[in-house]
Amino acid sequence: MVDRSNLIIADDGVARCGWVGNDPEYVRYHDDEWGFPLHGDQALFEKMSLEGFQAGLSWITILRRRDGFRELFHGFVPELVAAMTPDDVEALMLDERIIRNRAKIISTISNAAIVTELPPGALDELVWSFAPDRHQRPRSLADLPSSTAESTALSKALRGMGFGFVGPTTMYALMQSGGLVDDHLEGCFRA
Repeated sequence: MVDRSNLIIADDGVARCGWVGNDPEYVRYHDDEWGFPLHGDQALFEKMSLEGFQAGLSWITILRRRDGFRELFHGFVPELVAAMTPDDVEALMLDERIIRNRAKIISTISNAAIVTELPPGALDELVWSFAPDRHQRPRSLADLPSSTAESTALSKALRGMGFGFVGPTTMYALMQSGGLVDDHLEGCFRA
């Protein structure tokens, strides 16, 4: 029997994970992106960067600023981000379209430089190498972990390469959003 208390039934009558709420952008994100397998160095670099900016904030805050992030961080093309200068950092610190956290901005630029030093496809291969072989679908919001052994190992590997803002919780959020694990709750139409 599915525990419906962890789901939300929206005006459209569709059962979704309870964390979605009624915000149209969150609903679209849940339905069309969250938990779908994400591949490609650039796509994963963007997701990793946005997850890093999200640390300490709600994801909806990032979603509402994602277009600004994409514009100001050159579409998250690693080579273009890696070429950003201290003057660019100062300009970003003044732009309200993104989260203006100096350490996170500098880390994103530094992380981009690391990505550019990797062979094509290496970031994708590395991230996906930490996808668990088996993953049990959560039945309730309480069953959703904040980190796992795999996200901790991914975090350690990335930190060992010099990446920043890639802690175990942030990497588990990446694993969820990037489809390395499917954490749509039992009873969600996407499960």
